[in-house]
Amino acid sequence: MVNARKAAIIGCGFVGSASAFALMDKRLFSELVLVDSNFEKAEGEAMDLAHGLPYLSPMKIYAGTYEDIKDAAIIVITAGAAQKPGETRLDLIHKNVAIMKSIVCELKRVQVEGYLLIVANPVDILTHVALKESGFPKNRVFGSGTVLDTARFKYLLSQKLEVDARNVHAVVIGEHGDSELCVWSVANISGIPLMDFAETKGITHHEQEMDRIYHEVRDSAYSIIAKKGATYYGIARAVARICSCIVNDEKTMLPISVELNGEYGLSGLSLSIPSIVGKGGAETILELPLNVRERRQLADSAKALSSVIKDIGY
Repeated sequence: MVNARKAAIIGCGFVGSASAFALMDKRLFSELVLVDSNFEKAEGEAMDLAHGLPYLSPMKIYAGTYEDIKDAAIIVITAGAAQKPGETRLDLIHKNVAIMKSIVCELKRVQVEGYLLIVANPVDILTHVALKESGFPKNRVFGSGTVLDTARFKYLLSQKLEVDARNVHAVVIGEHGDSELCVWSVANISGIPLMDFAETKGITHHEQEMDRIYHEVRDSAYSIIAKKGATYYGIARAVARICSCIVNDEKTMLPISVELNGEYGLSGLSLSIPSIVGKGGAETILELPLNVRERRQLADSAKALSSVIKDIGY
């Protein structure tokens, strides 16, 4: 039986540890299990996190094995080879597919019943692999997708327009990576079309600014990795946001990585697409009214990922 107040994180590197900290801070769960191929690393992270519990709600945090997580409601998978400077997310594919297959094999062995939240990169490819290898319903297997990219997009727009980022409604879709696209056609500031709001701020060179912001969103990870070696705080907040939507049944729209079956005319792959996230996991995939250019860009993004999926035999 699933314990709705229990979560697990597989992989205790920078992203896994930061995600554990974010989940602990959110106070969503009463039990959090850390699993890593290096058990001592998991133990060390659990000890360090647990020492902050006197200043939070009571919670059990410990290092465990796959047997310890079979009743977890949400299993966050961050394990994988790290992205190196100059390396694209797709460069990681062969190493991380093998790791994902081994993890899913263990999860099937202990018969987990919770949701699998894939965070390791390339997240869209690995979500597809995890779904195929597990045989679970697609609402139970989804990735963090472009939730972080969307946050970056909203942040940069808020900085440029000098407005609260929470009033910025915009989304990044497609591959979580080099072929992703910002959906400018539906972006708005509390219901005011983005371009109209920009003009009230005296910004009229739309194409130039759109191109600059897009490239900054797309290349943020590369820039951060070049400066500090890894990205983890932003994605940790994204993980906590997704988990919050499930635990609290928020029915929130998030651009998570989901398996497509005809939506946008695409099938046979997972792609980062706006979806309703609630207690049923990835509950409903939404189809945005994309313009002709955006539909073409999304199709190109899907084509790039489909070729990789074909190369690895999925």
